Formats: sequence, C-alpha cells, structure tokens
Amino acid sequence: MTSMSRARVARRIAAGAAYGGGGVGLVGAATVGVVLAELRLAKRHVGNGSKGRVPVADGLYGAGYDIPGEPPLRLTVLGDSTAAGQGVHRAGQTPGALLASGLSAVAERSVELRNVALPGAQSDDLDRQVGVVLADPSPVPDICVIMIGANDVTHRMPPTRSVRHLAAAVRRLRTAGAEVVVGTCPDLGTIEPVQQPLRWLARRASRQLAAAQTIGVVEQGGRTVSLGDLLGPEFAANPRELFGPDNYHPSAEGYATAAMAVLPTLCAALGLWPAEEDRPDVTRREGFLPVARAAAAAADEAGTEVTAAMPTGPRGPWALLKRRRRRTLPEPDPTSEPTSSAPSP
Repeated sequence: MTSMSRARVARRIAAGAAYGGGGVGLVGAATVGVVLAELRLAKRHVGNGSKGRVPVADGLYGAGYDIPGEPPLRLTVLGDSTAAGQGVHRAGQTPGALLASGLSAVAERSVELRNVALPGAQSDDLDRQVGVVLADPSPVPDICVIMIGANDVTHRMPPTRSVRHLAAAVRRLRTAGAEVVVGTCPDLGTIEPVQQPLRWLARRASRQLAAAQTIGVVEQGGRTVSLGDLLGPEFAANPRELFGPDNYHPSAEGYATAAMAVLPTLCAALGLWPAEEDRPDVTRREGFLPVARAAAAAADEAGTEVTAAMPTGPRGPWALLKRRRRRTLPEPDPTSEPTSSAPSP
C-alpha cells in the first residue's frame, strides 16, 4: 500500500471514529477465514498477551537528583502488555522504568513512575485506565505514555472504535493537564512465528491502524511515535536476542530499543529537548504536512514523531513530522530498580 493510499484509509478511519461511523475494515472480508486460521496456528507458538508475571516497576527513579522543594516529575504509563513490560523479569527492564531512568538523566530530576497498563488490554480498556489515573488524589501526571493497538488488530476490533477510545483517552488526559505521547500500533508482521499470508495482512492492518491512531491523537493535542517495524532488522538478524522467551513480546534489549525511540519525544513534550531540534530538517525528510499524510509517512518509518503544528486549513489540520536524532544520552542501567516502590494498582 502506498503512503497516499494509507493516508486516505487513515483519514476515513479517523473520521469514522470522530463521527461515530461503524467501521472501515482493516482487511477484506474474503481474507478473514485465512487470517483466523493462520492466527490460531500462530497463537500455538507465541504468547497471547494475557499470561505471565509482569514486574512492578512503580516508584522513584533518579533519587540522587532530588532538589529540596522541587517535586519529582510524574510519569504514568498506560496500555497493553508491551506498555506493562511483559516478557522480562526485572522491573528495571520494563519500558516504563527505562523511560523514567532516561527522563531523569535528561531532566536531572527525580521521576515518579506509575504504570497502570494491563496485559491483554485493547483500546476500550483505556477508559478504565484513565479513570484510575485521574482518580488518584496525587497531582495529575506531568506526562503520560500510551502503548496500545496490537490486541485491537488480533481481536479484530473495528479500527474506528479503536481510534475513538484512544482519542477519548488522550482528550481526557490533556484536559486534565498532562502531556501525552502515544507509541502507535507496532508492526505485527515482524512476529517471528507468523507466516504468510497473515504476515502481510498483519503488517498492512497494523500500519493502517497506526496511521489512524496518529490522526486521532494529534487532533486531541498529543504526540505520537511510530513503533512500526522499529525492531524488524534486529529481529531478522538476531531474533533470539530481541524477542522475549514467548517469541511474541520484546526482550530486555528489545524494550530498550523501543524506549530509546520514544524518549526524545517524551523530553520534547516537556520542553527538555534542544530547541533547534524542533525546526524541521529537510535533509531528514522532515516538515509540515497535512496530518493524514504525516500519519501515513510515520507509519512507514518507525521512530518518527508527529505532533500538531498549525491550525486547520483548507486541507485540514497540519502536523510536524520529525525524525529526531538519536543523541548520546546518559544510558540508564537496564538492571536498575526504583529506589522506592508503590503497590501495583
């Protein structure tokens, strides 16, 4: 599928989500039987996102940066098993812990992490998760990270419904005063045991949903980072290292790769990234685009950020597409644990 075709499909899905449309199919009805047969076969070889202990990583990171009278930054993670960190054994290896450690190093402030993600969750669980976050008597998080979408594809949730739930969650969090960064649906075509034709269909469905998610999120004032096939080359070259033991969820190294892609956007949303990085660099194919075109382009290249840029014009809302440089950051120790831990919600 071309970028322009994906932009059209994403625009239709997002419009359906906004105006209550029934559903724009991610795959043709004639392929459903084949998809389900292949999916059942694949699930015999990979985890289904609903089992396995997830380490509790909640707590304070970077306590050495504590400044009297200055509260820690508050980071909350929502979403599914990937957001929770399923597939690793240590709290410090989860994406939330990696992001909290990295954010603390960049900001030179301590970071309080709370993770309310639920393994197996689909986008319709975000309403509950956001409710848990906003019901907390503590201050509203400074920033929230959401990773969601894979289970929507595998469970055939209508994409308009999926995007509607995600956009509503972003709107509630932004209205409450939190910045929001969404890691869009990963490319399920990279899962090692998945065979053709499901691999191609999963890739197509994943990227369509990721593009539609981007439109919905940006229109509500959030930012997105495409996860896409971020780990694809690494999976192909060294699948045993970057897949977890269940061959479905990332390993510690895989989560670290994904976290380092999200961290620059996390920092930029909080005003912690160099200001010159916010100017588009044409040599990196960055620039201002209609949001649907930016969303489609981001879905084609993992690690790409999309954020709102200009008021709506004749061609609809515009967005800034960024491919932020991977700077050399003070790297968090992937085996580190929080200095204090809160009970899991």
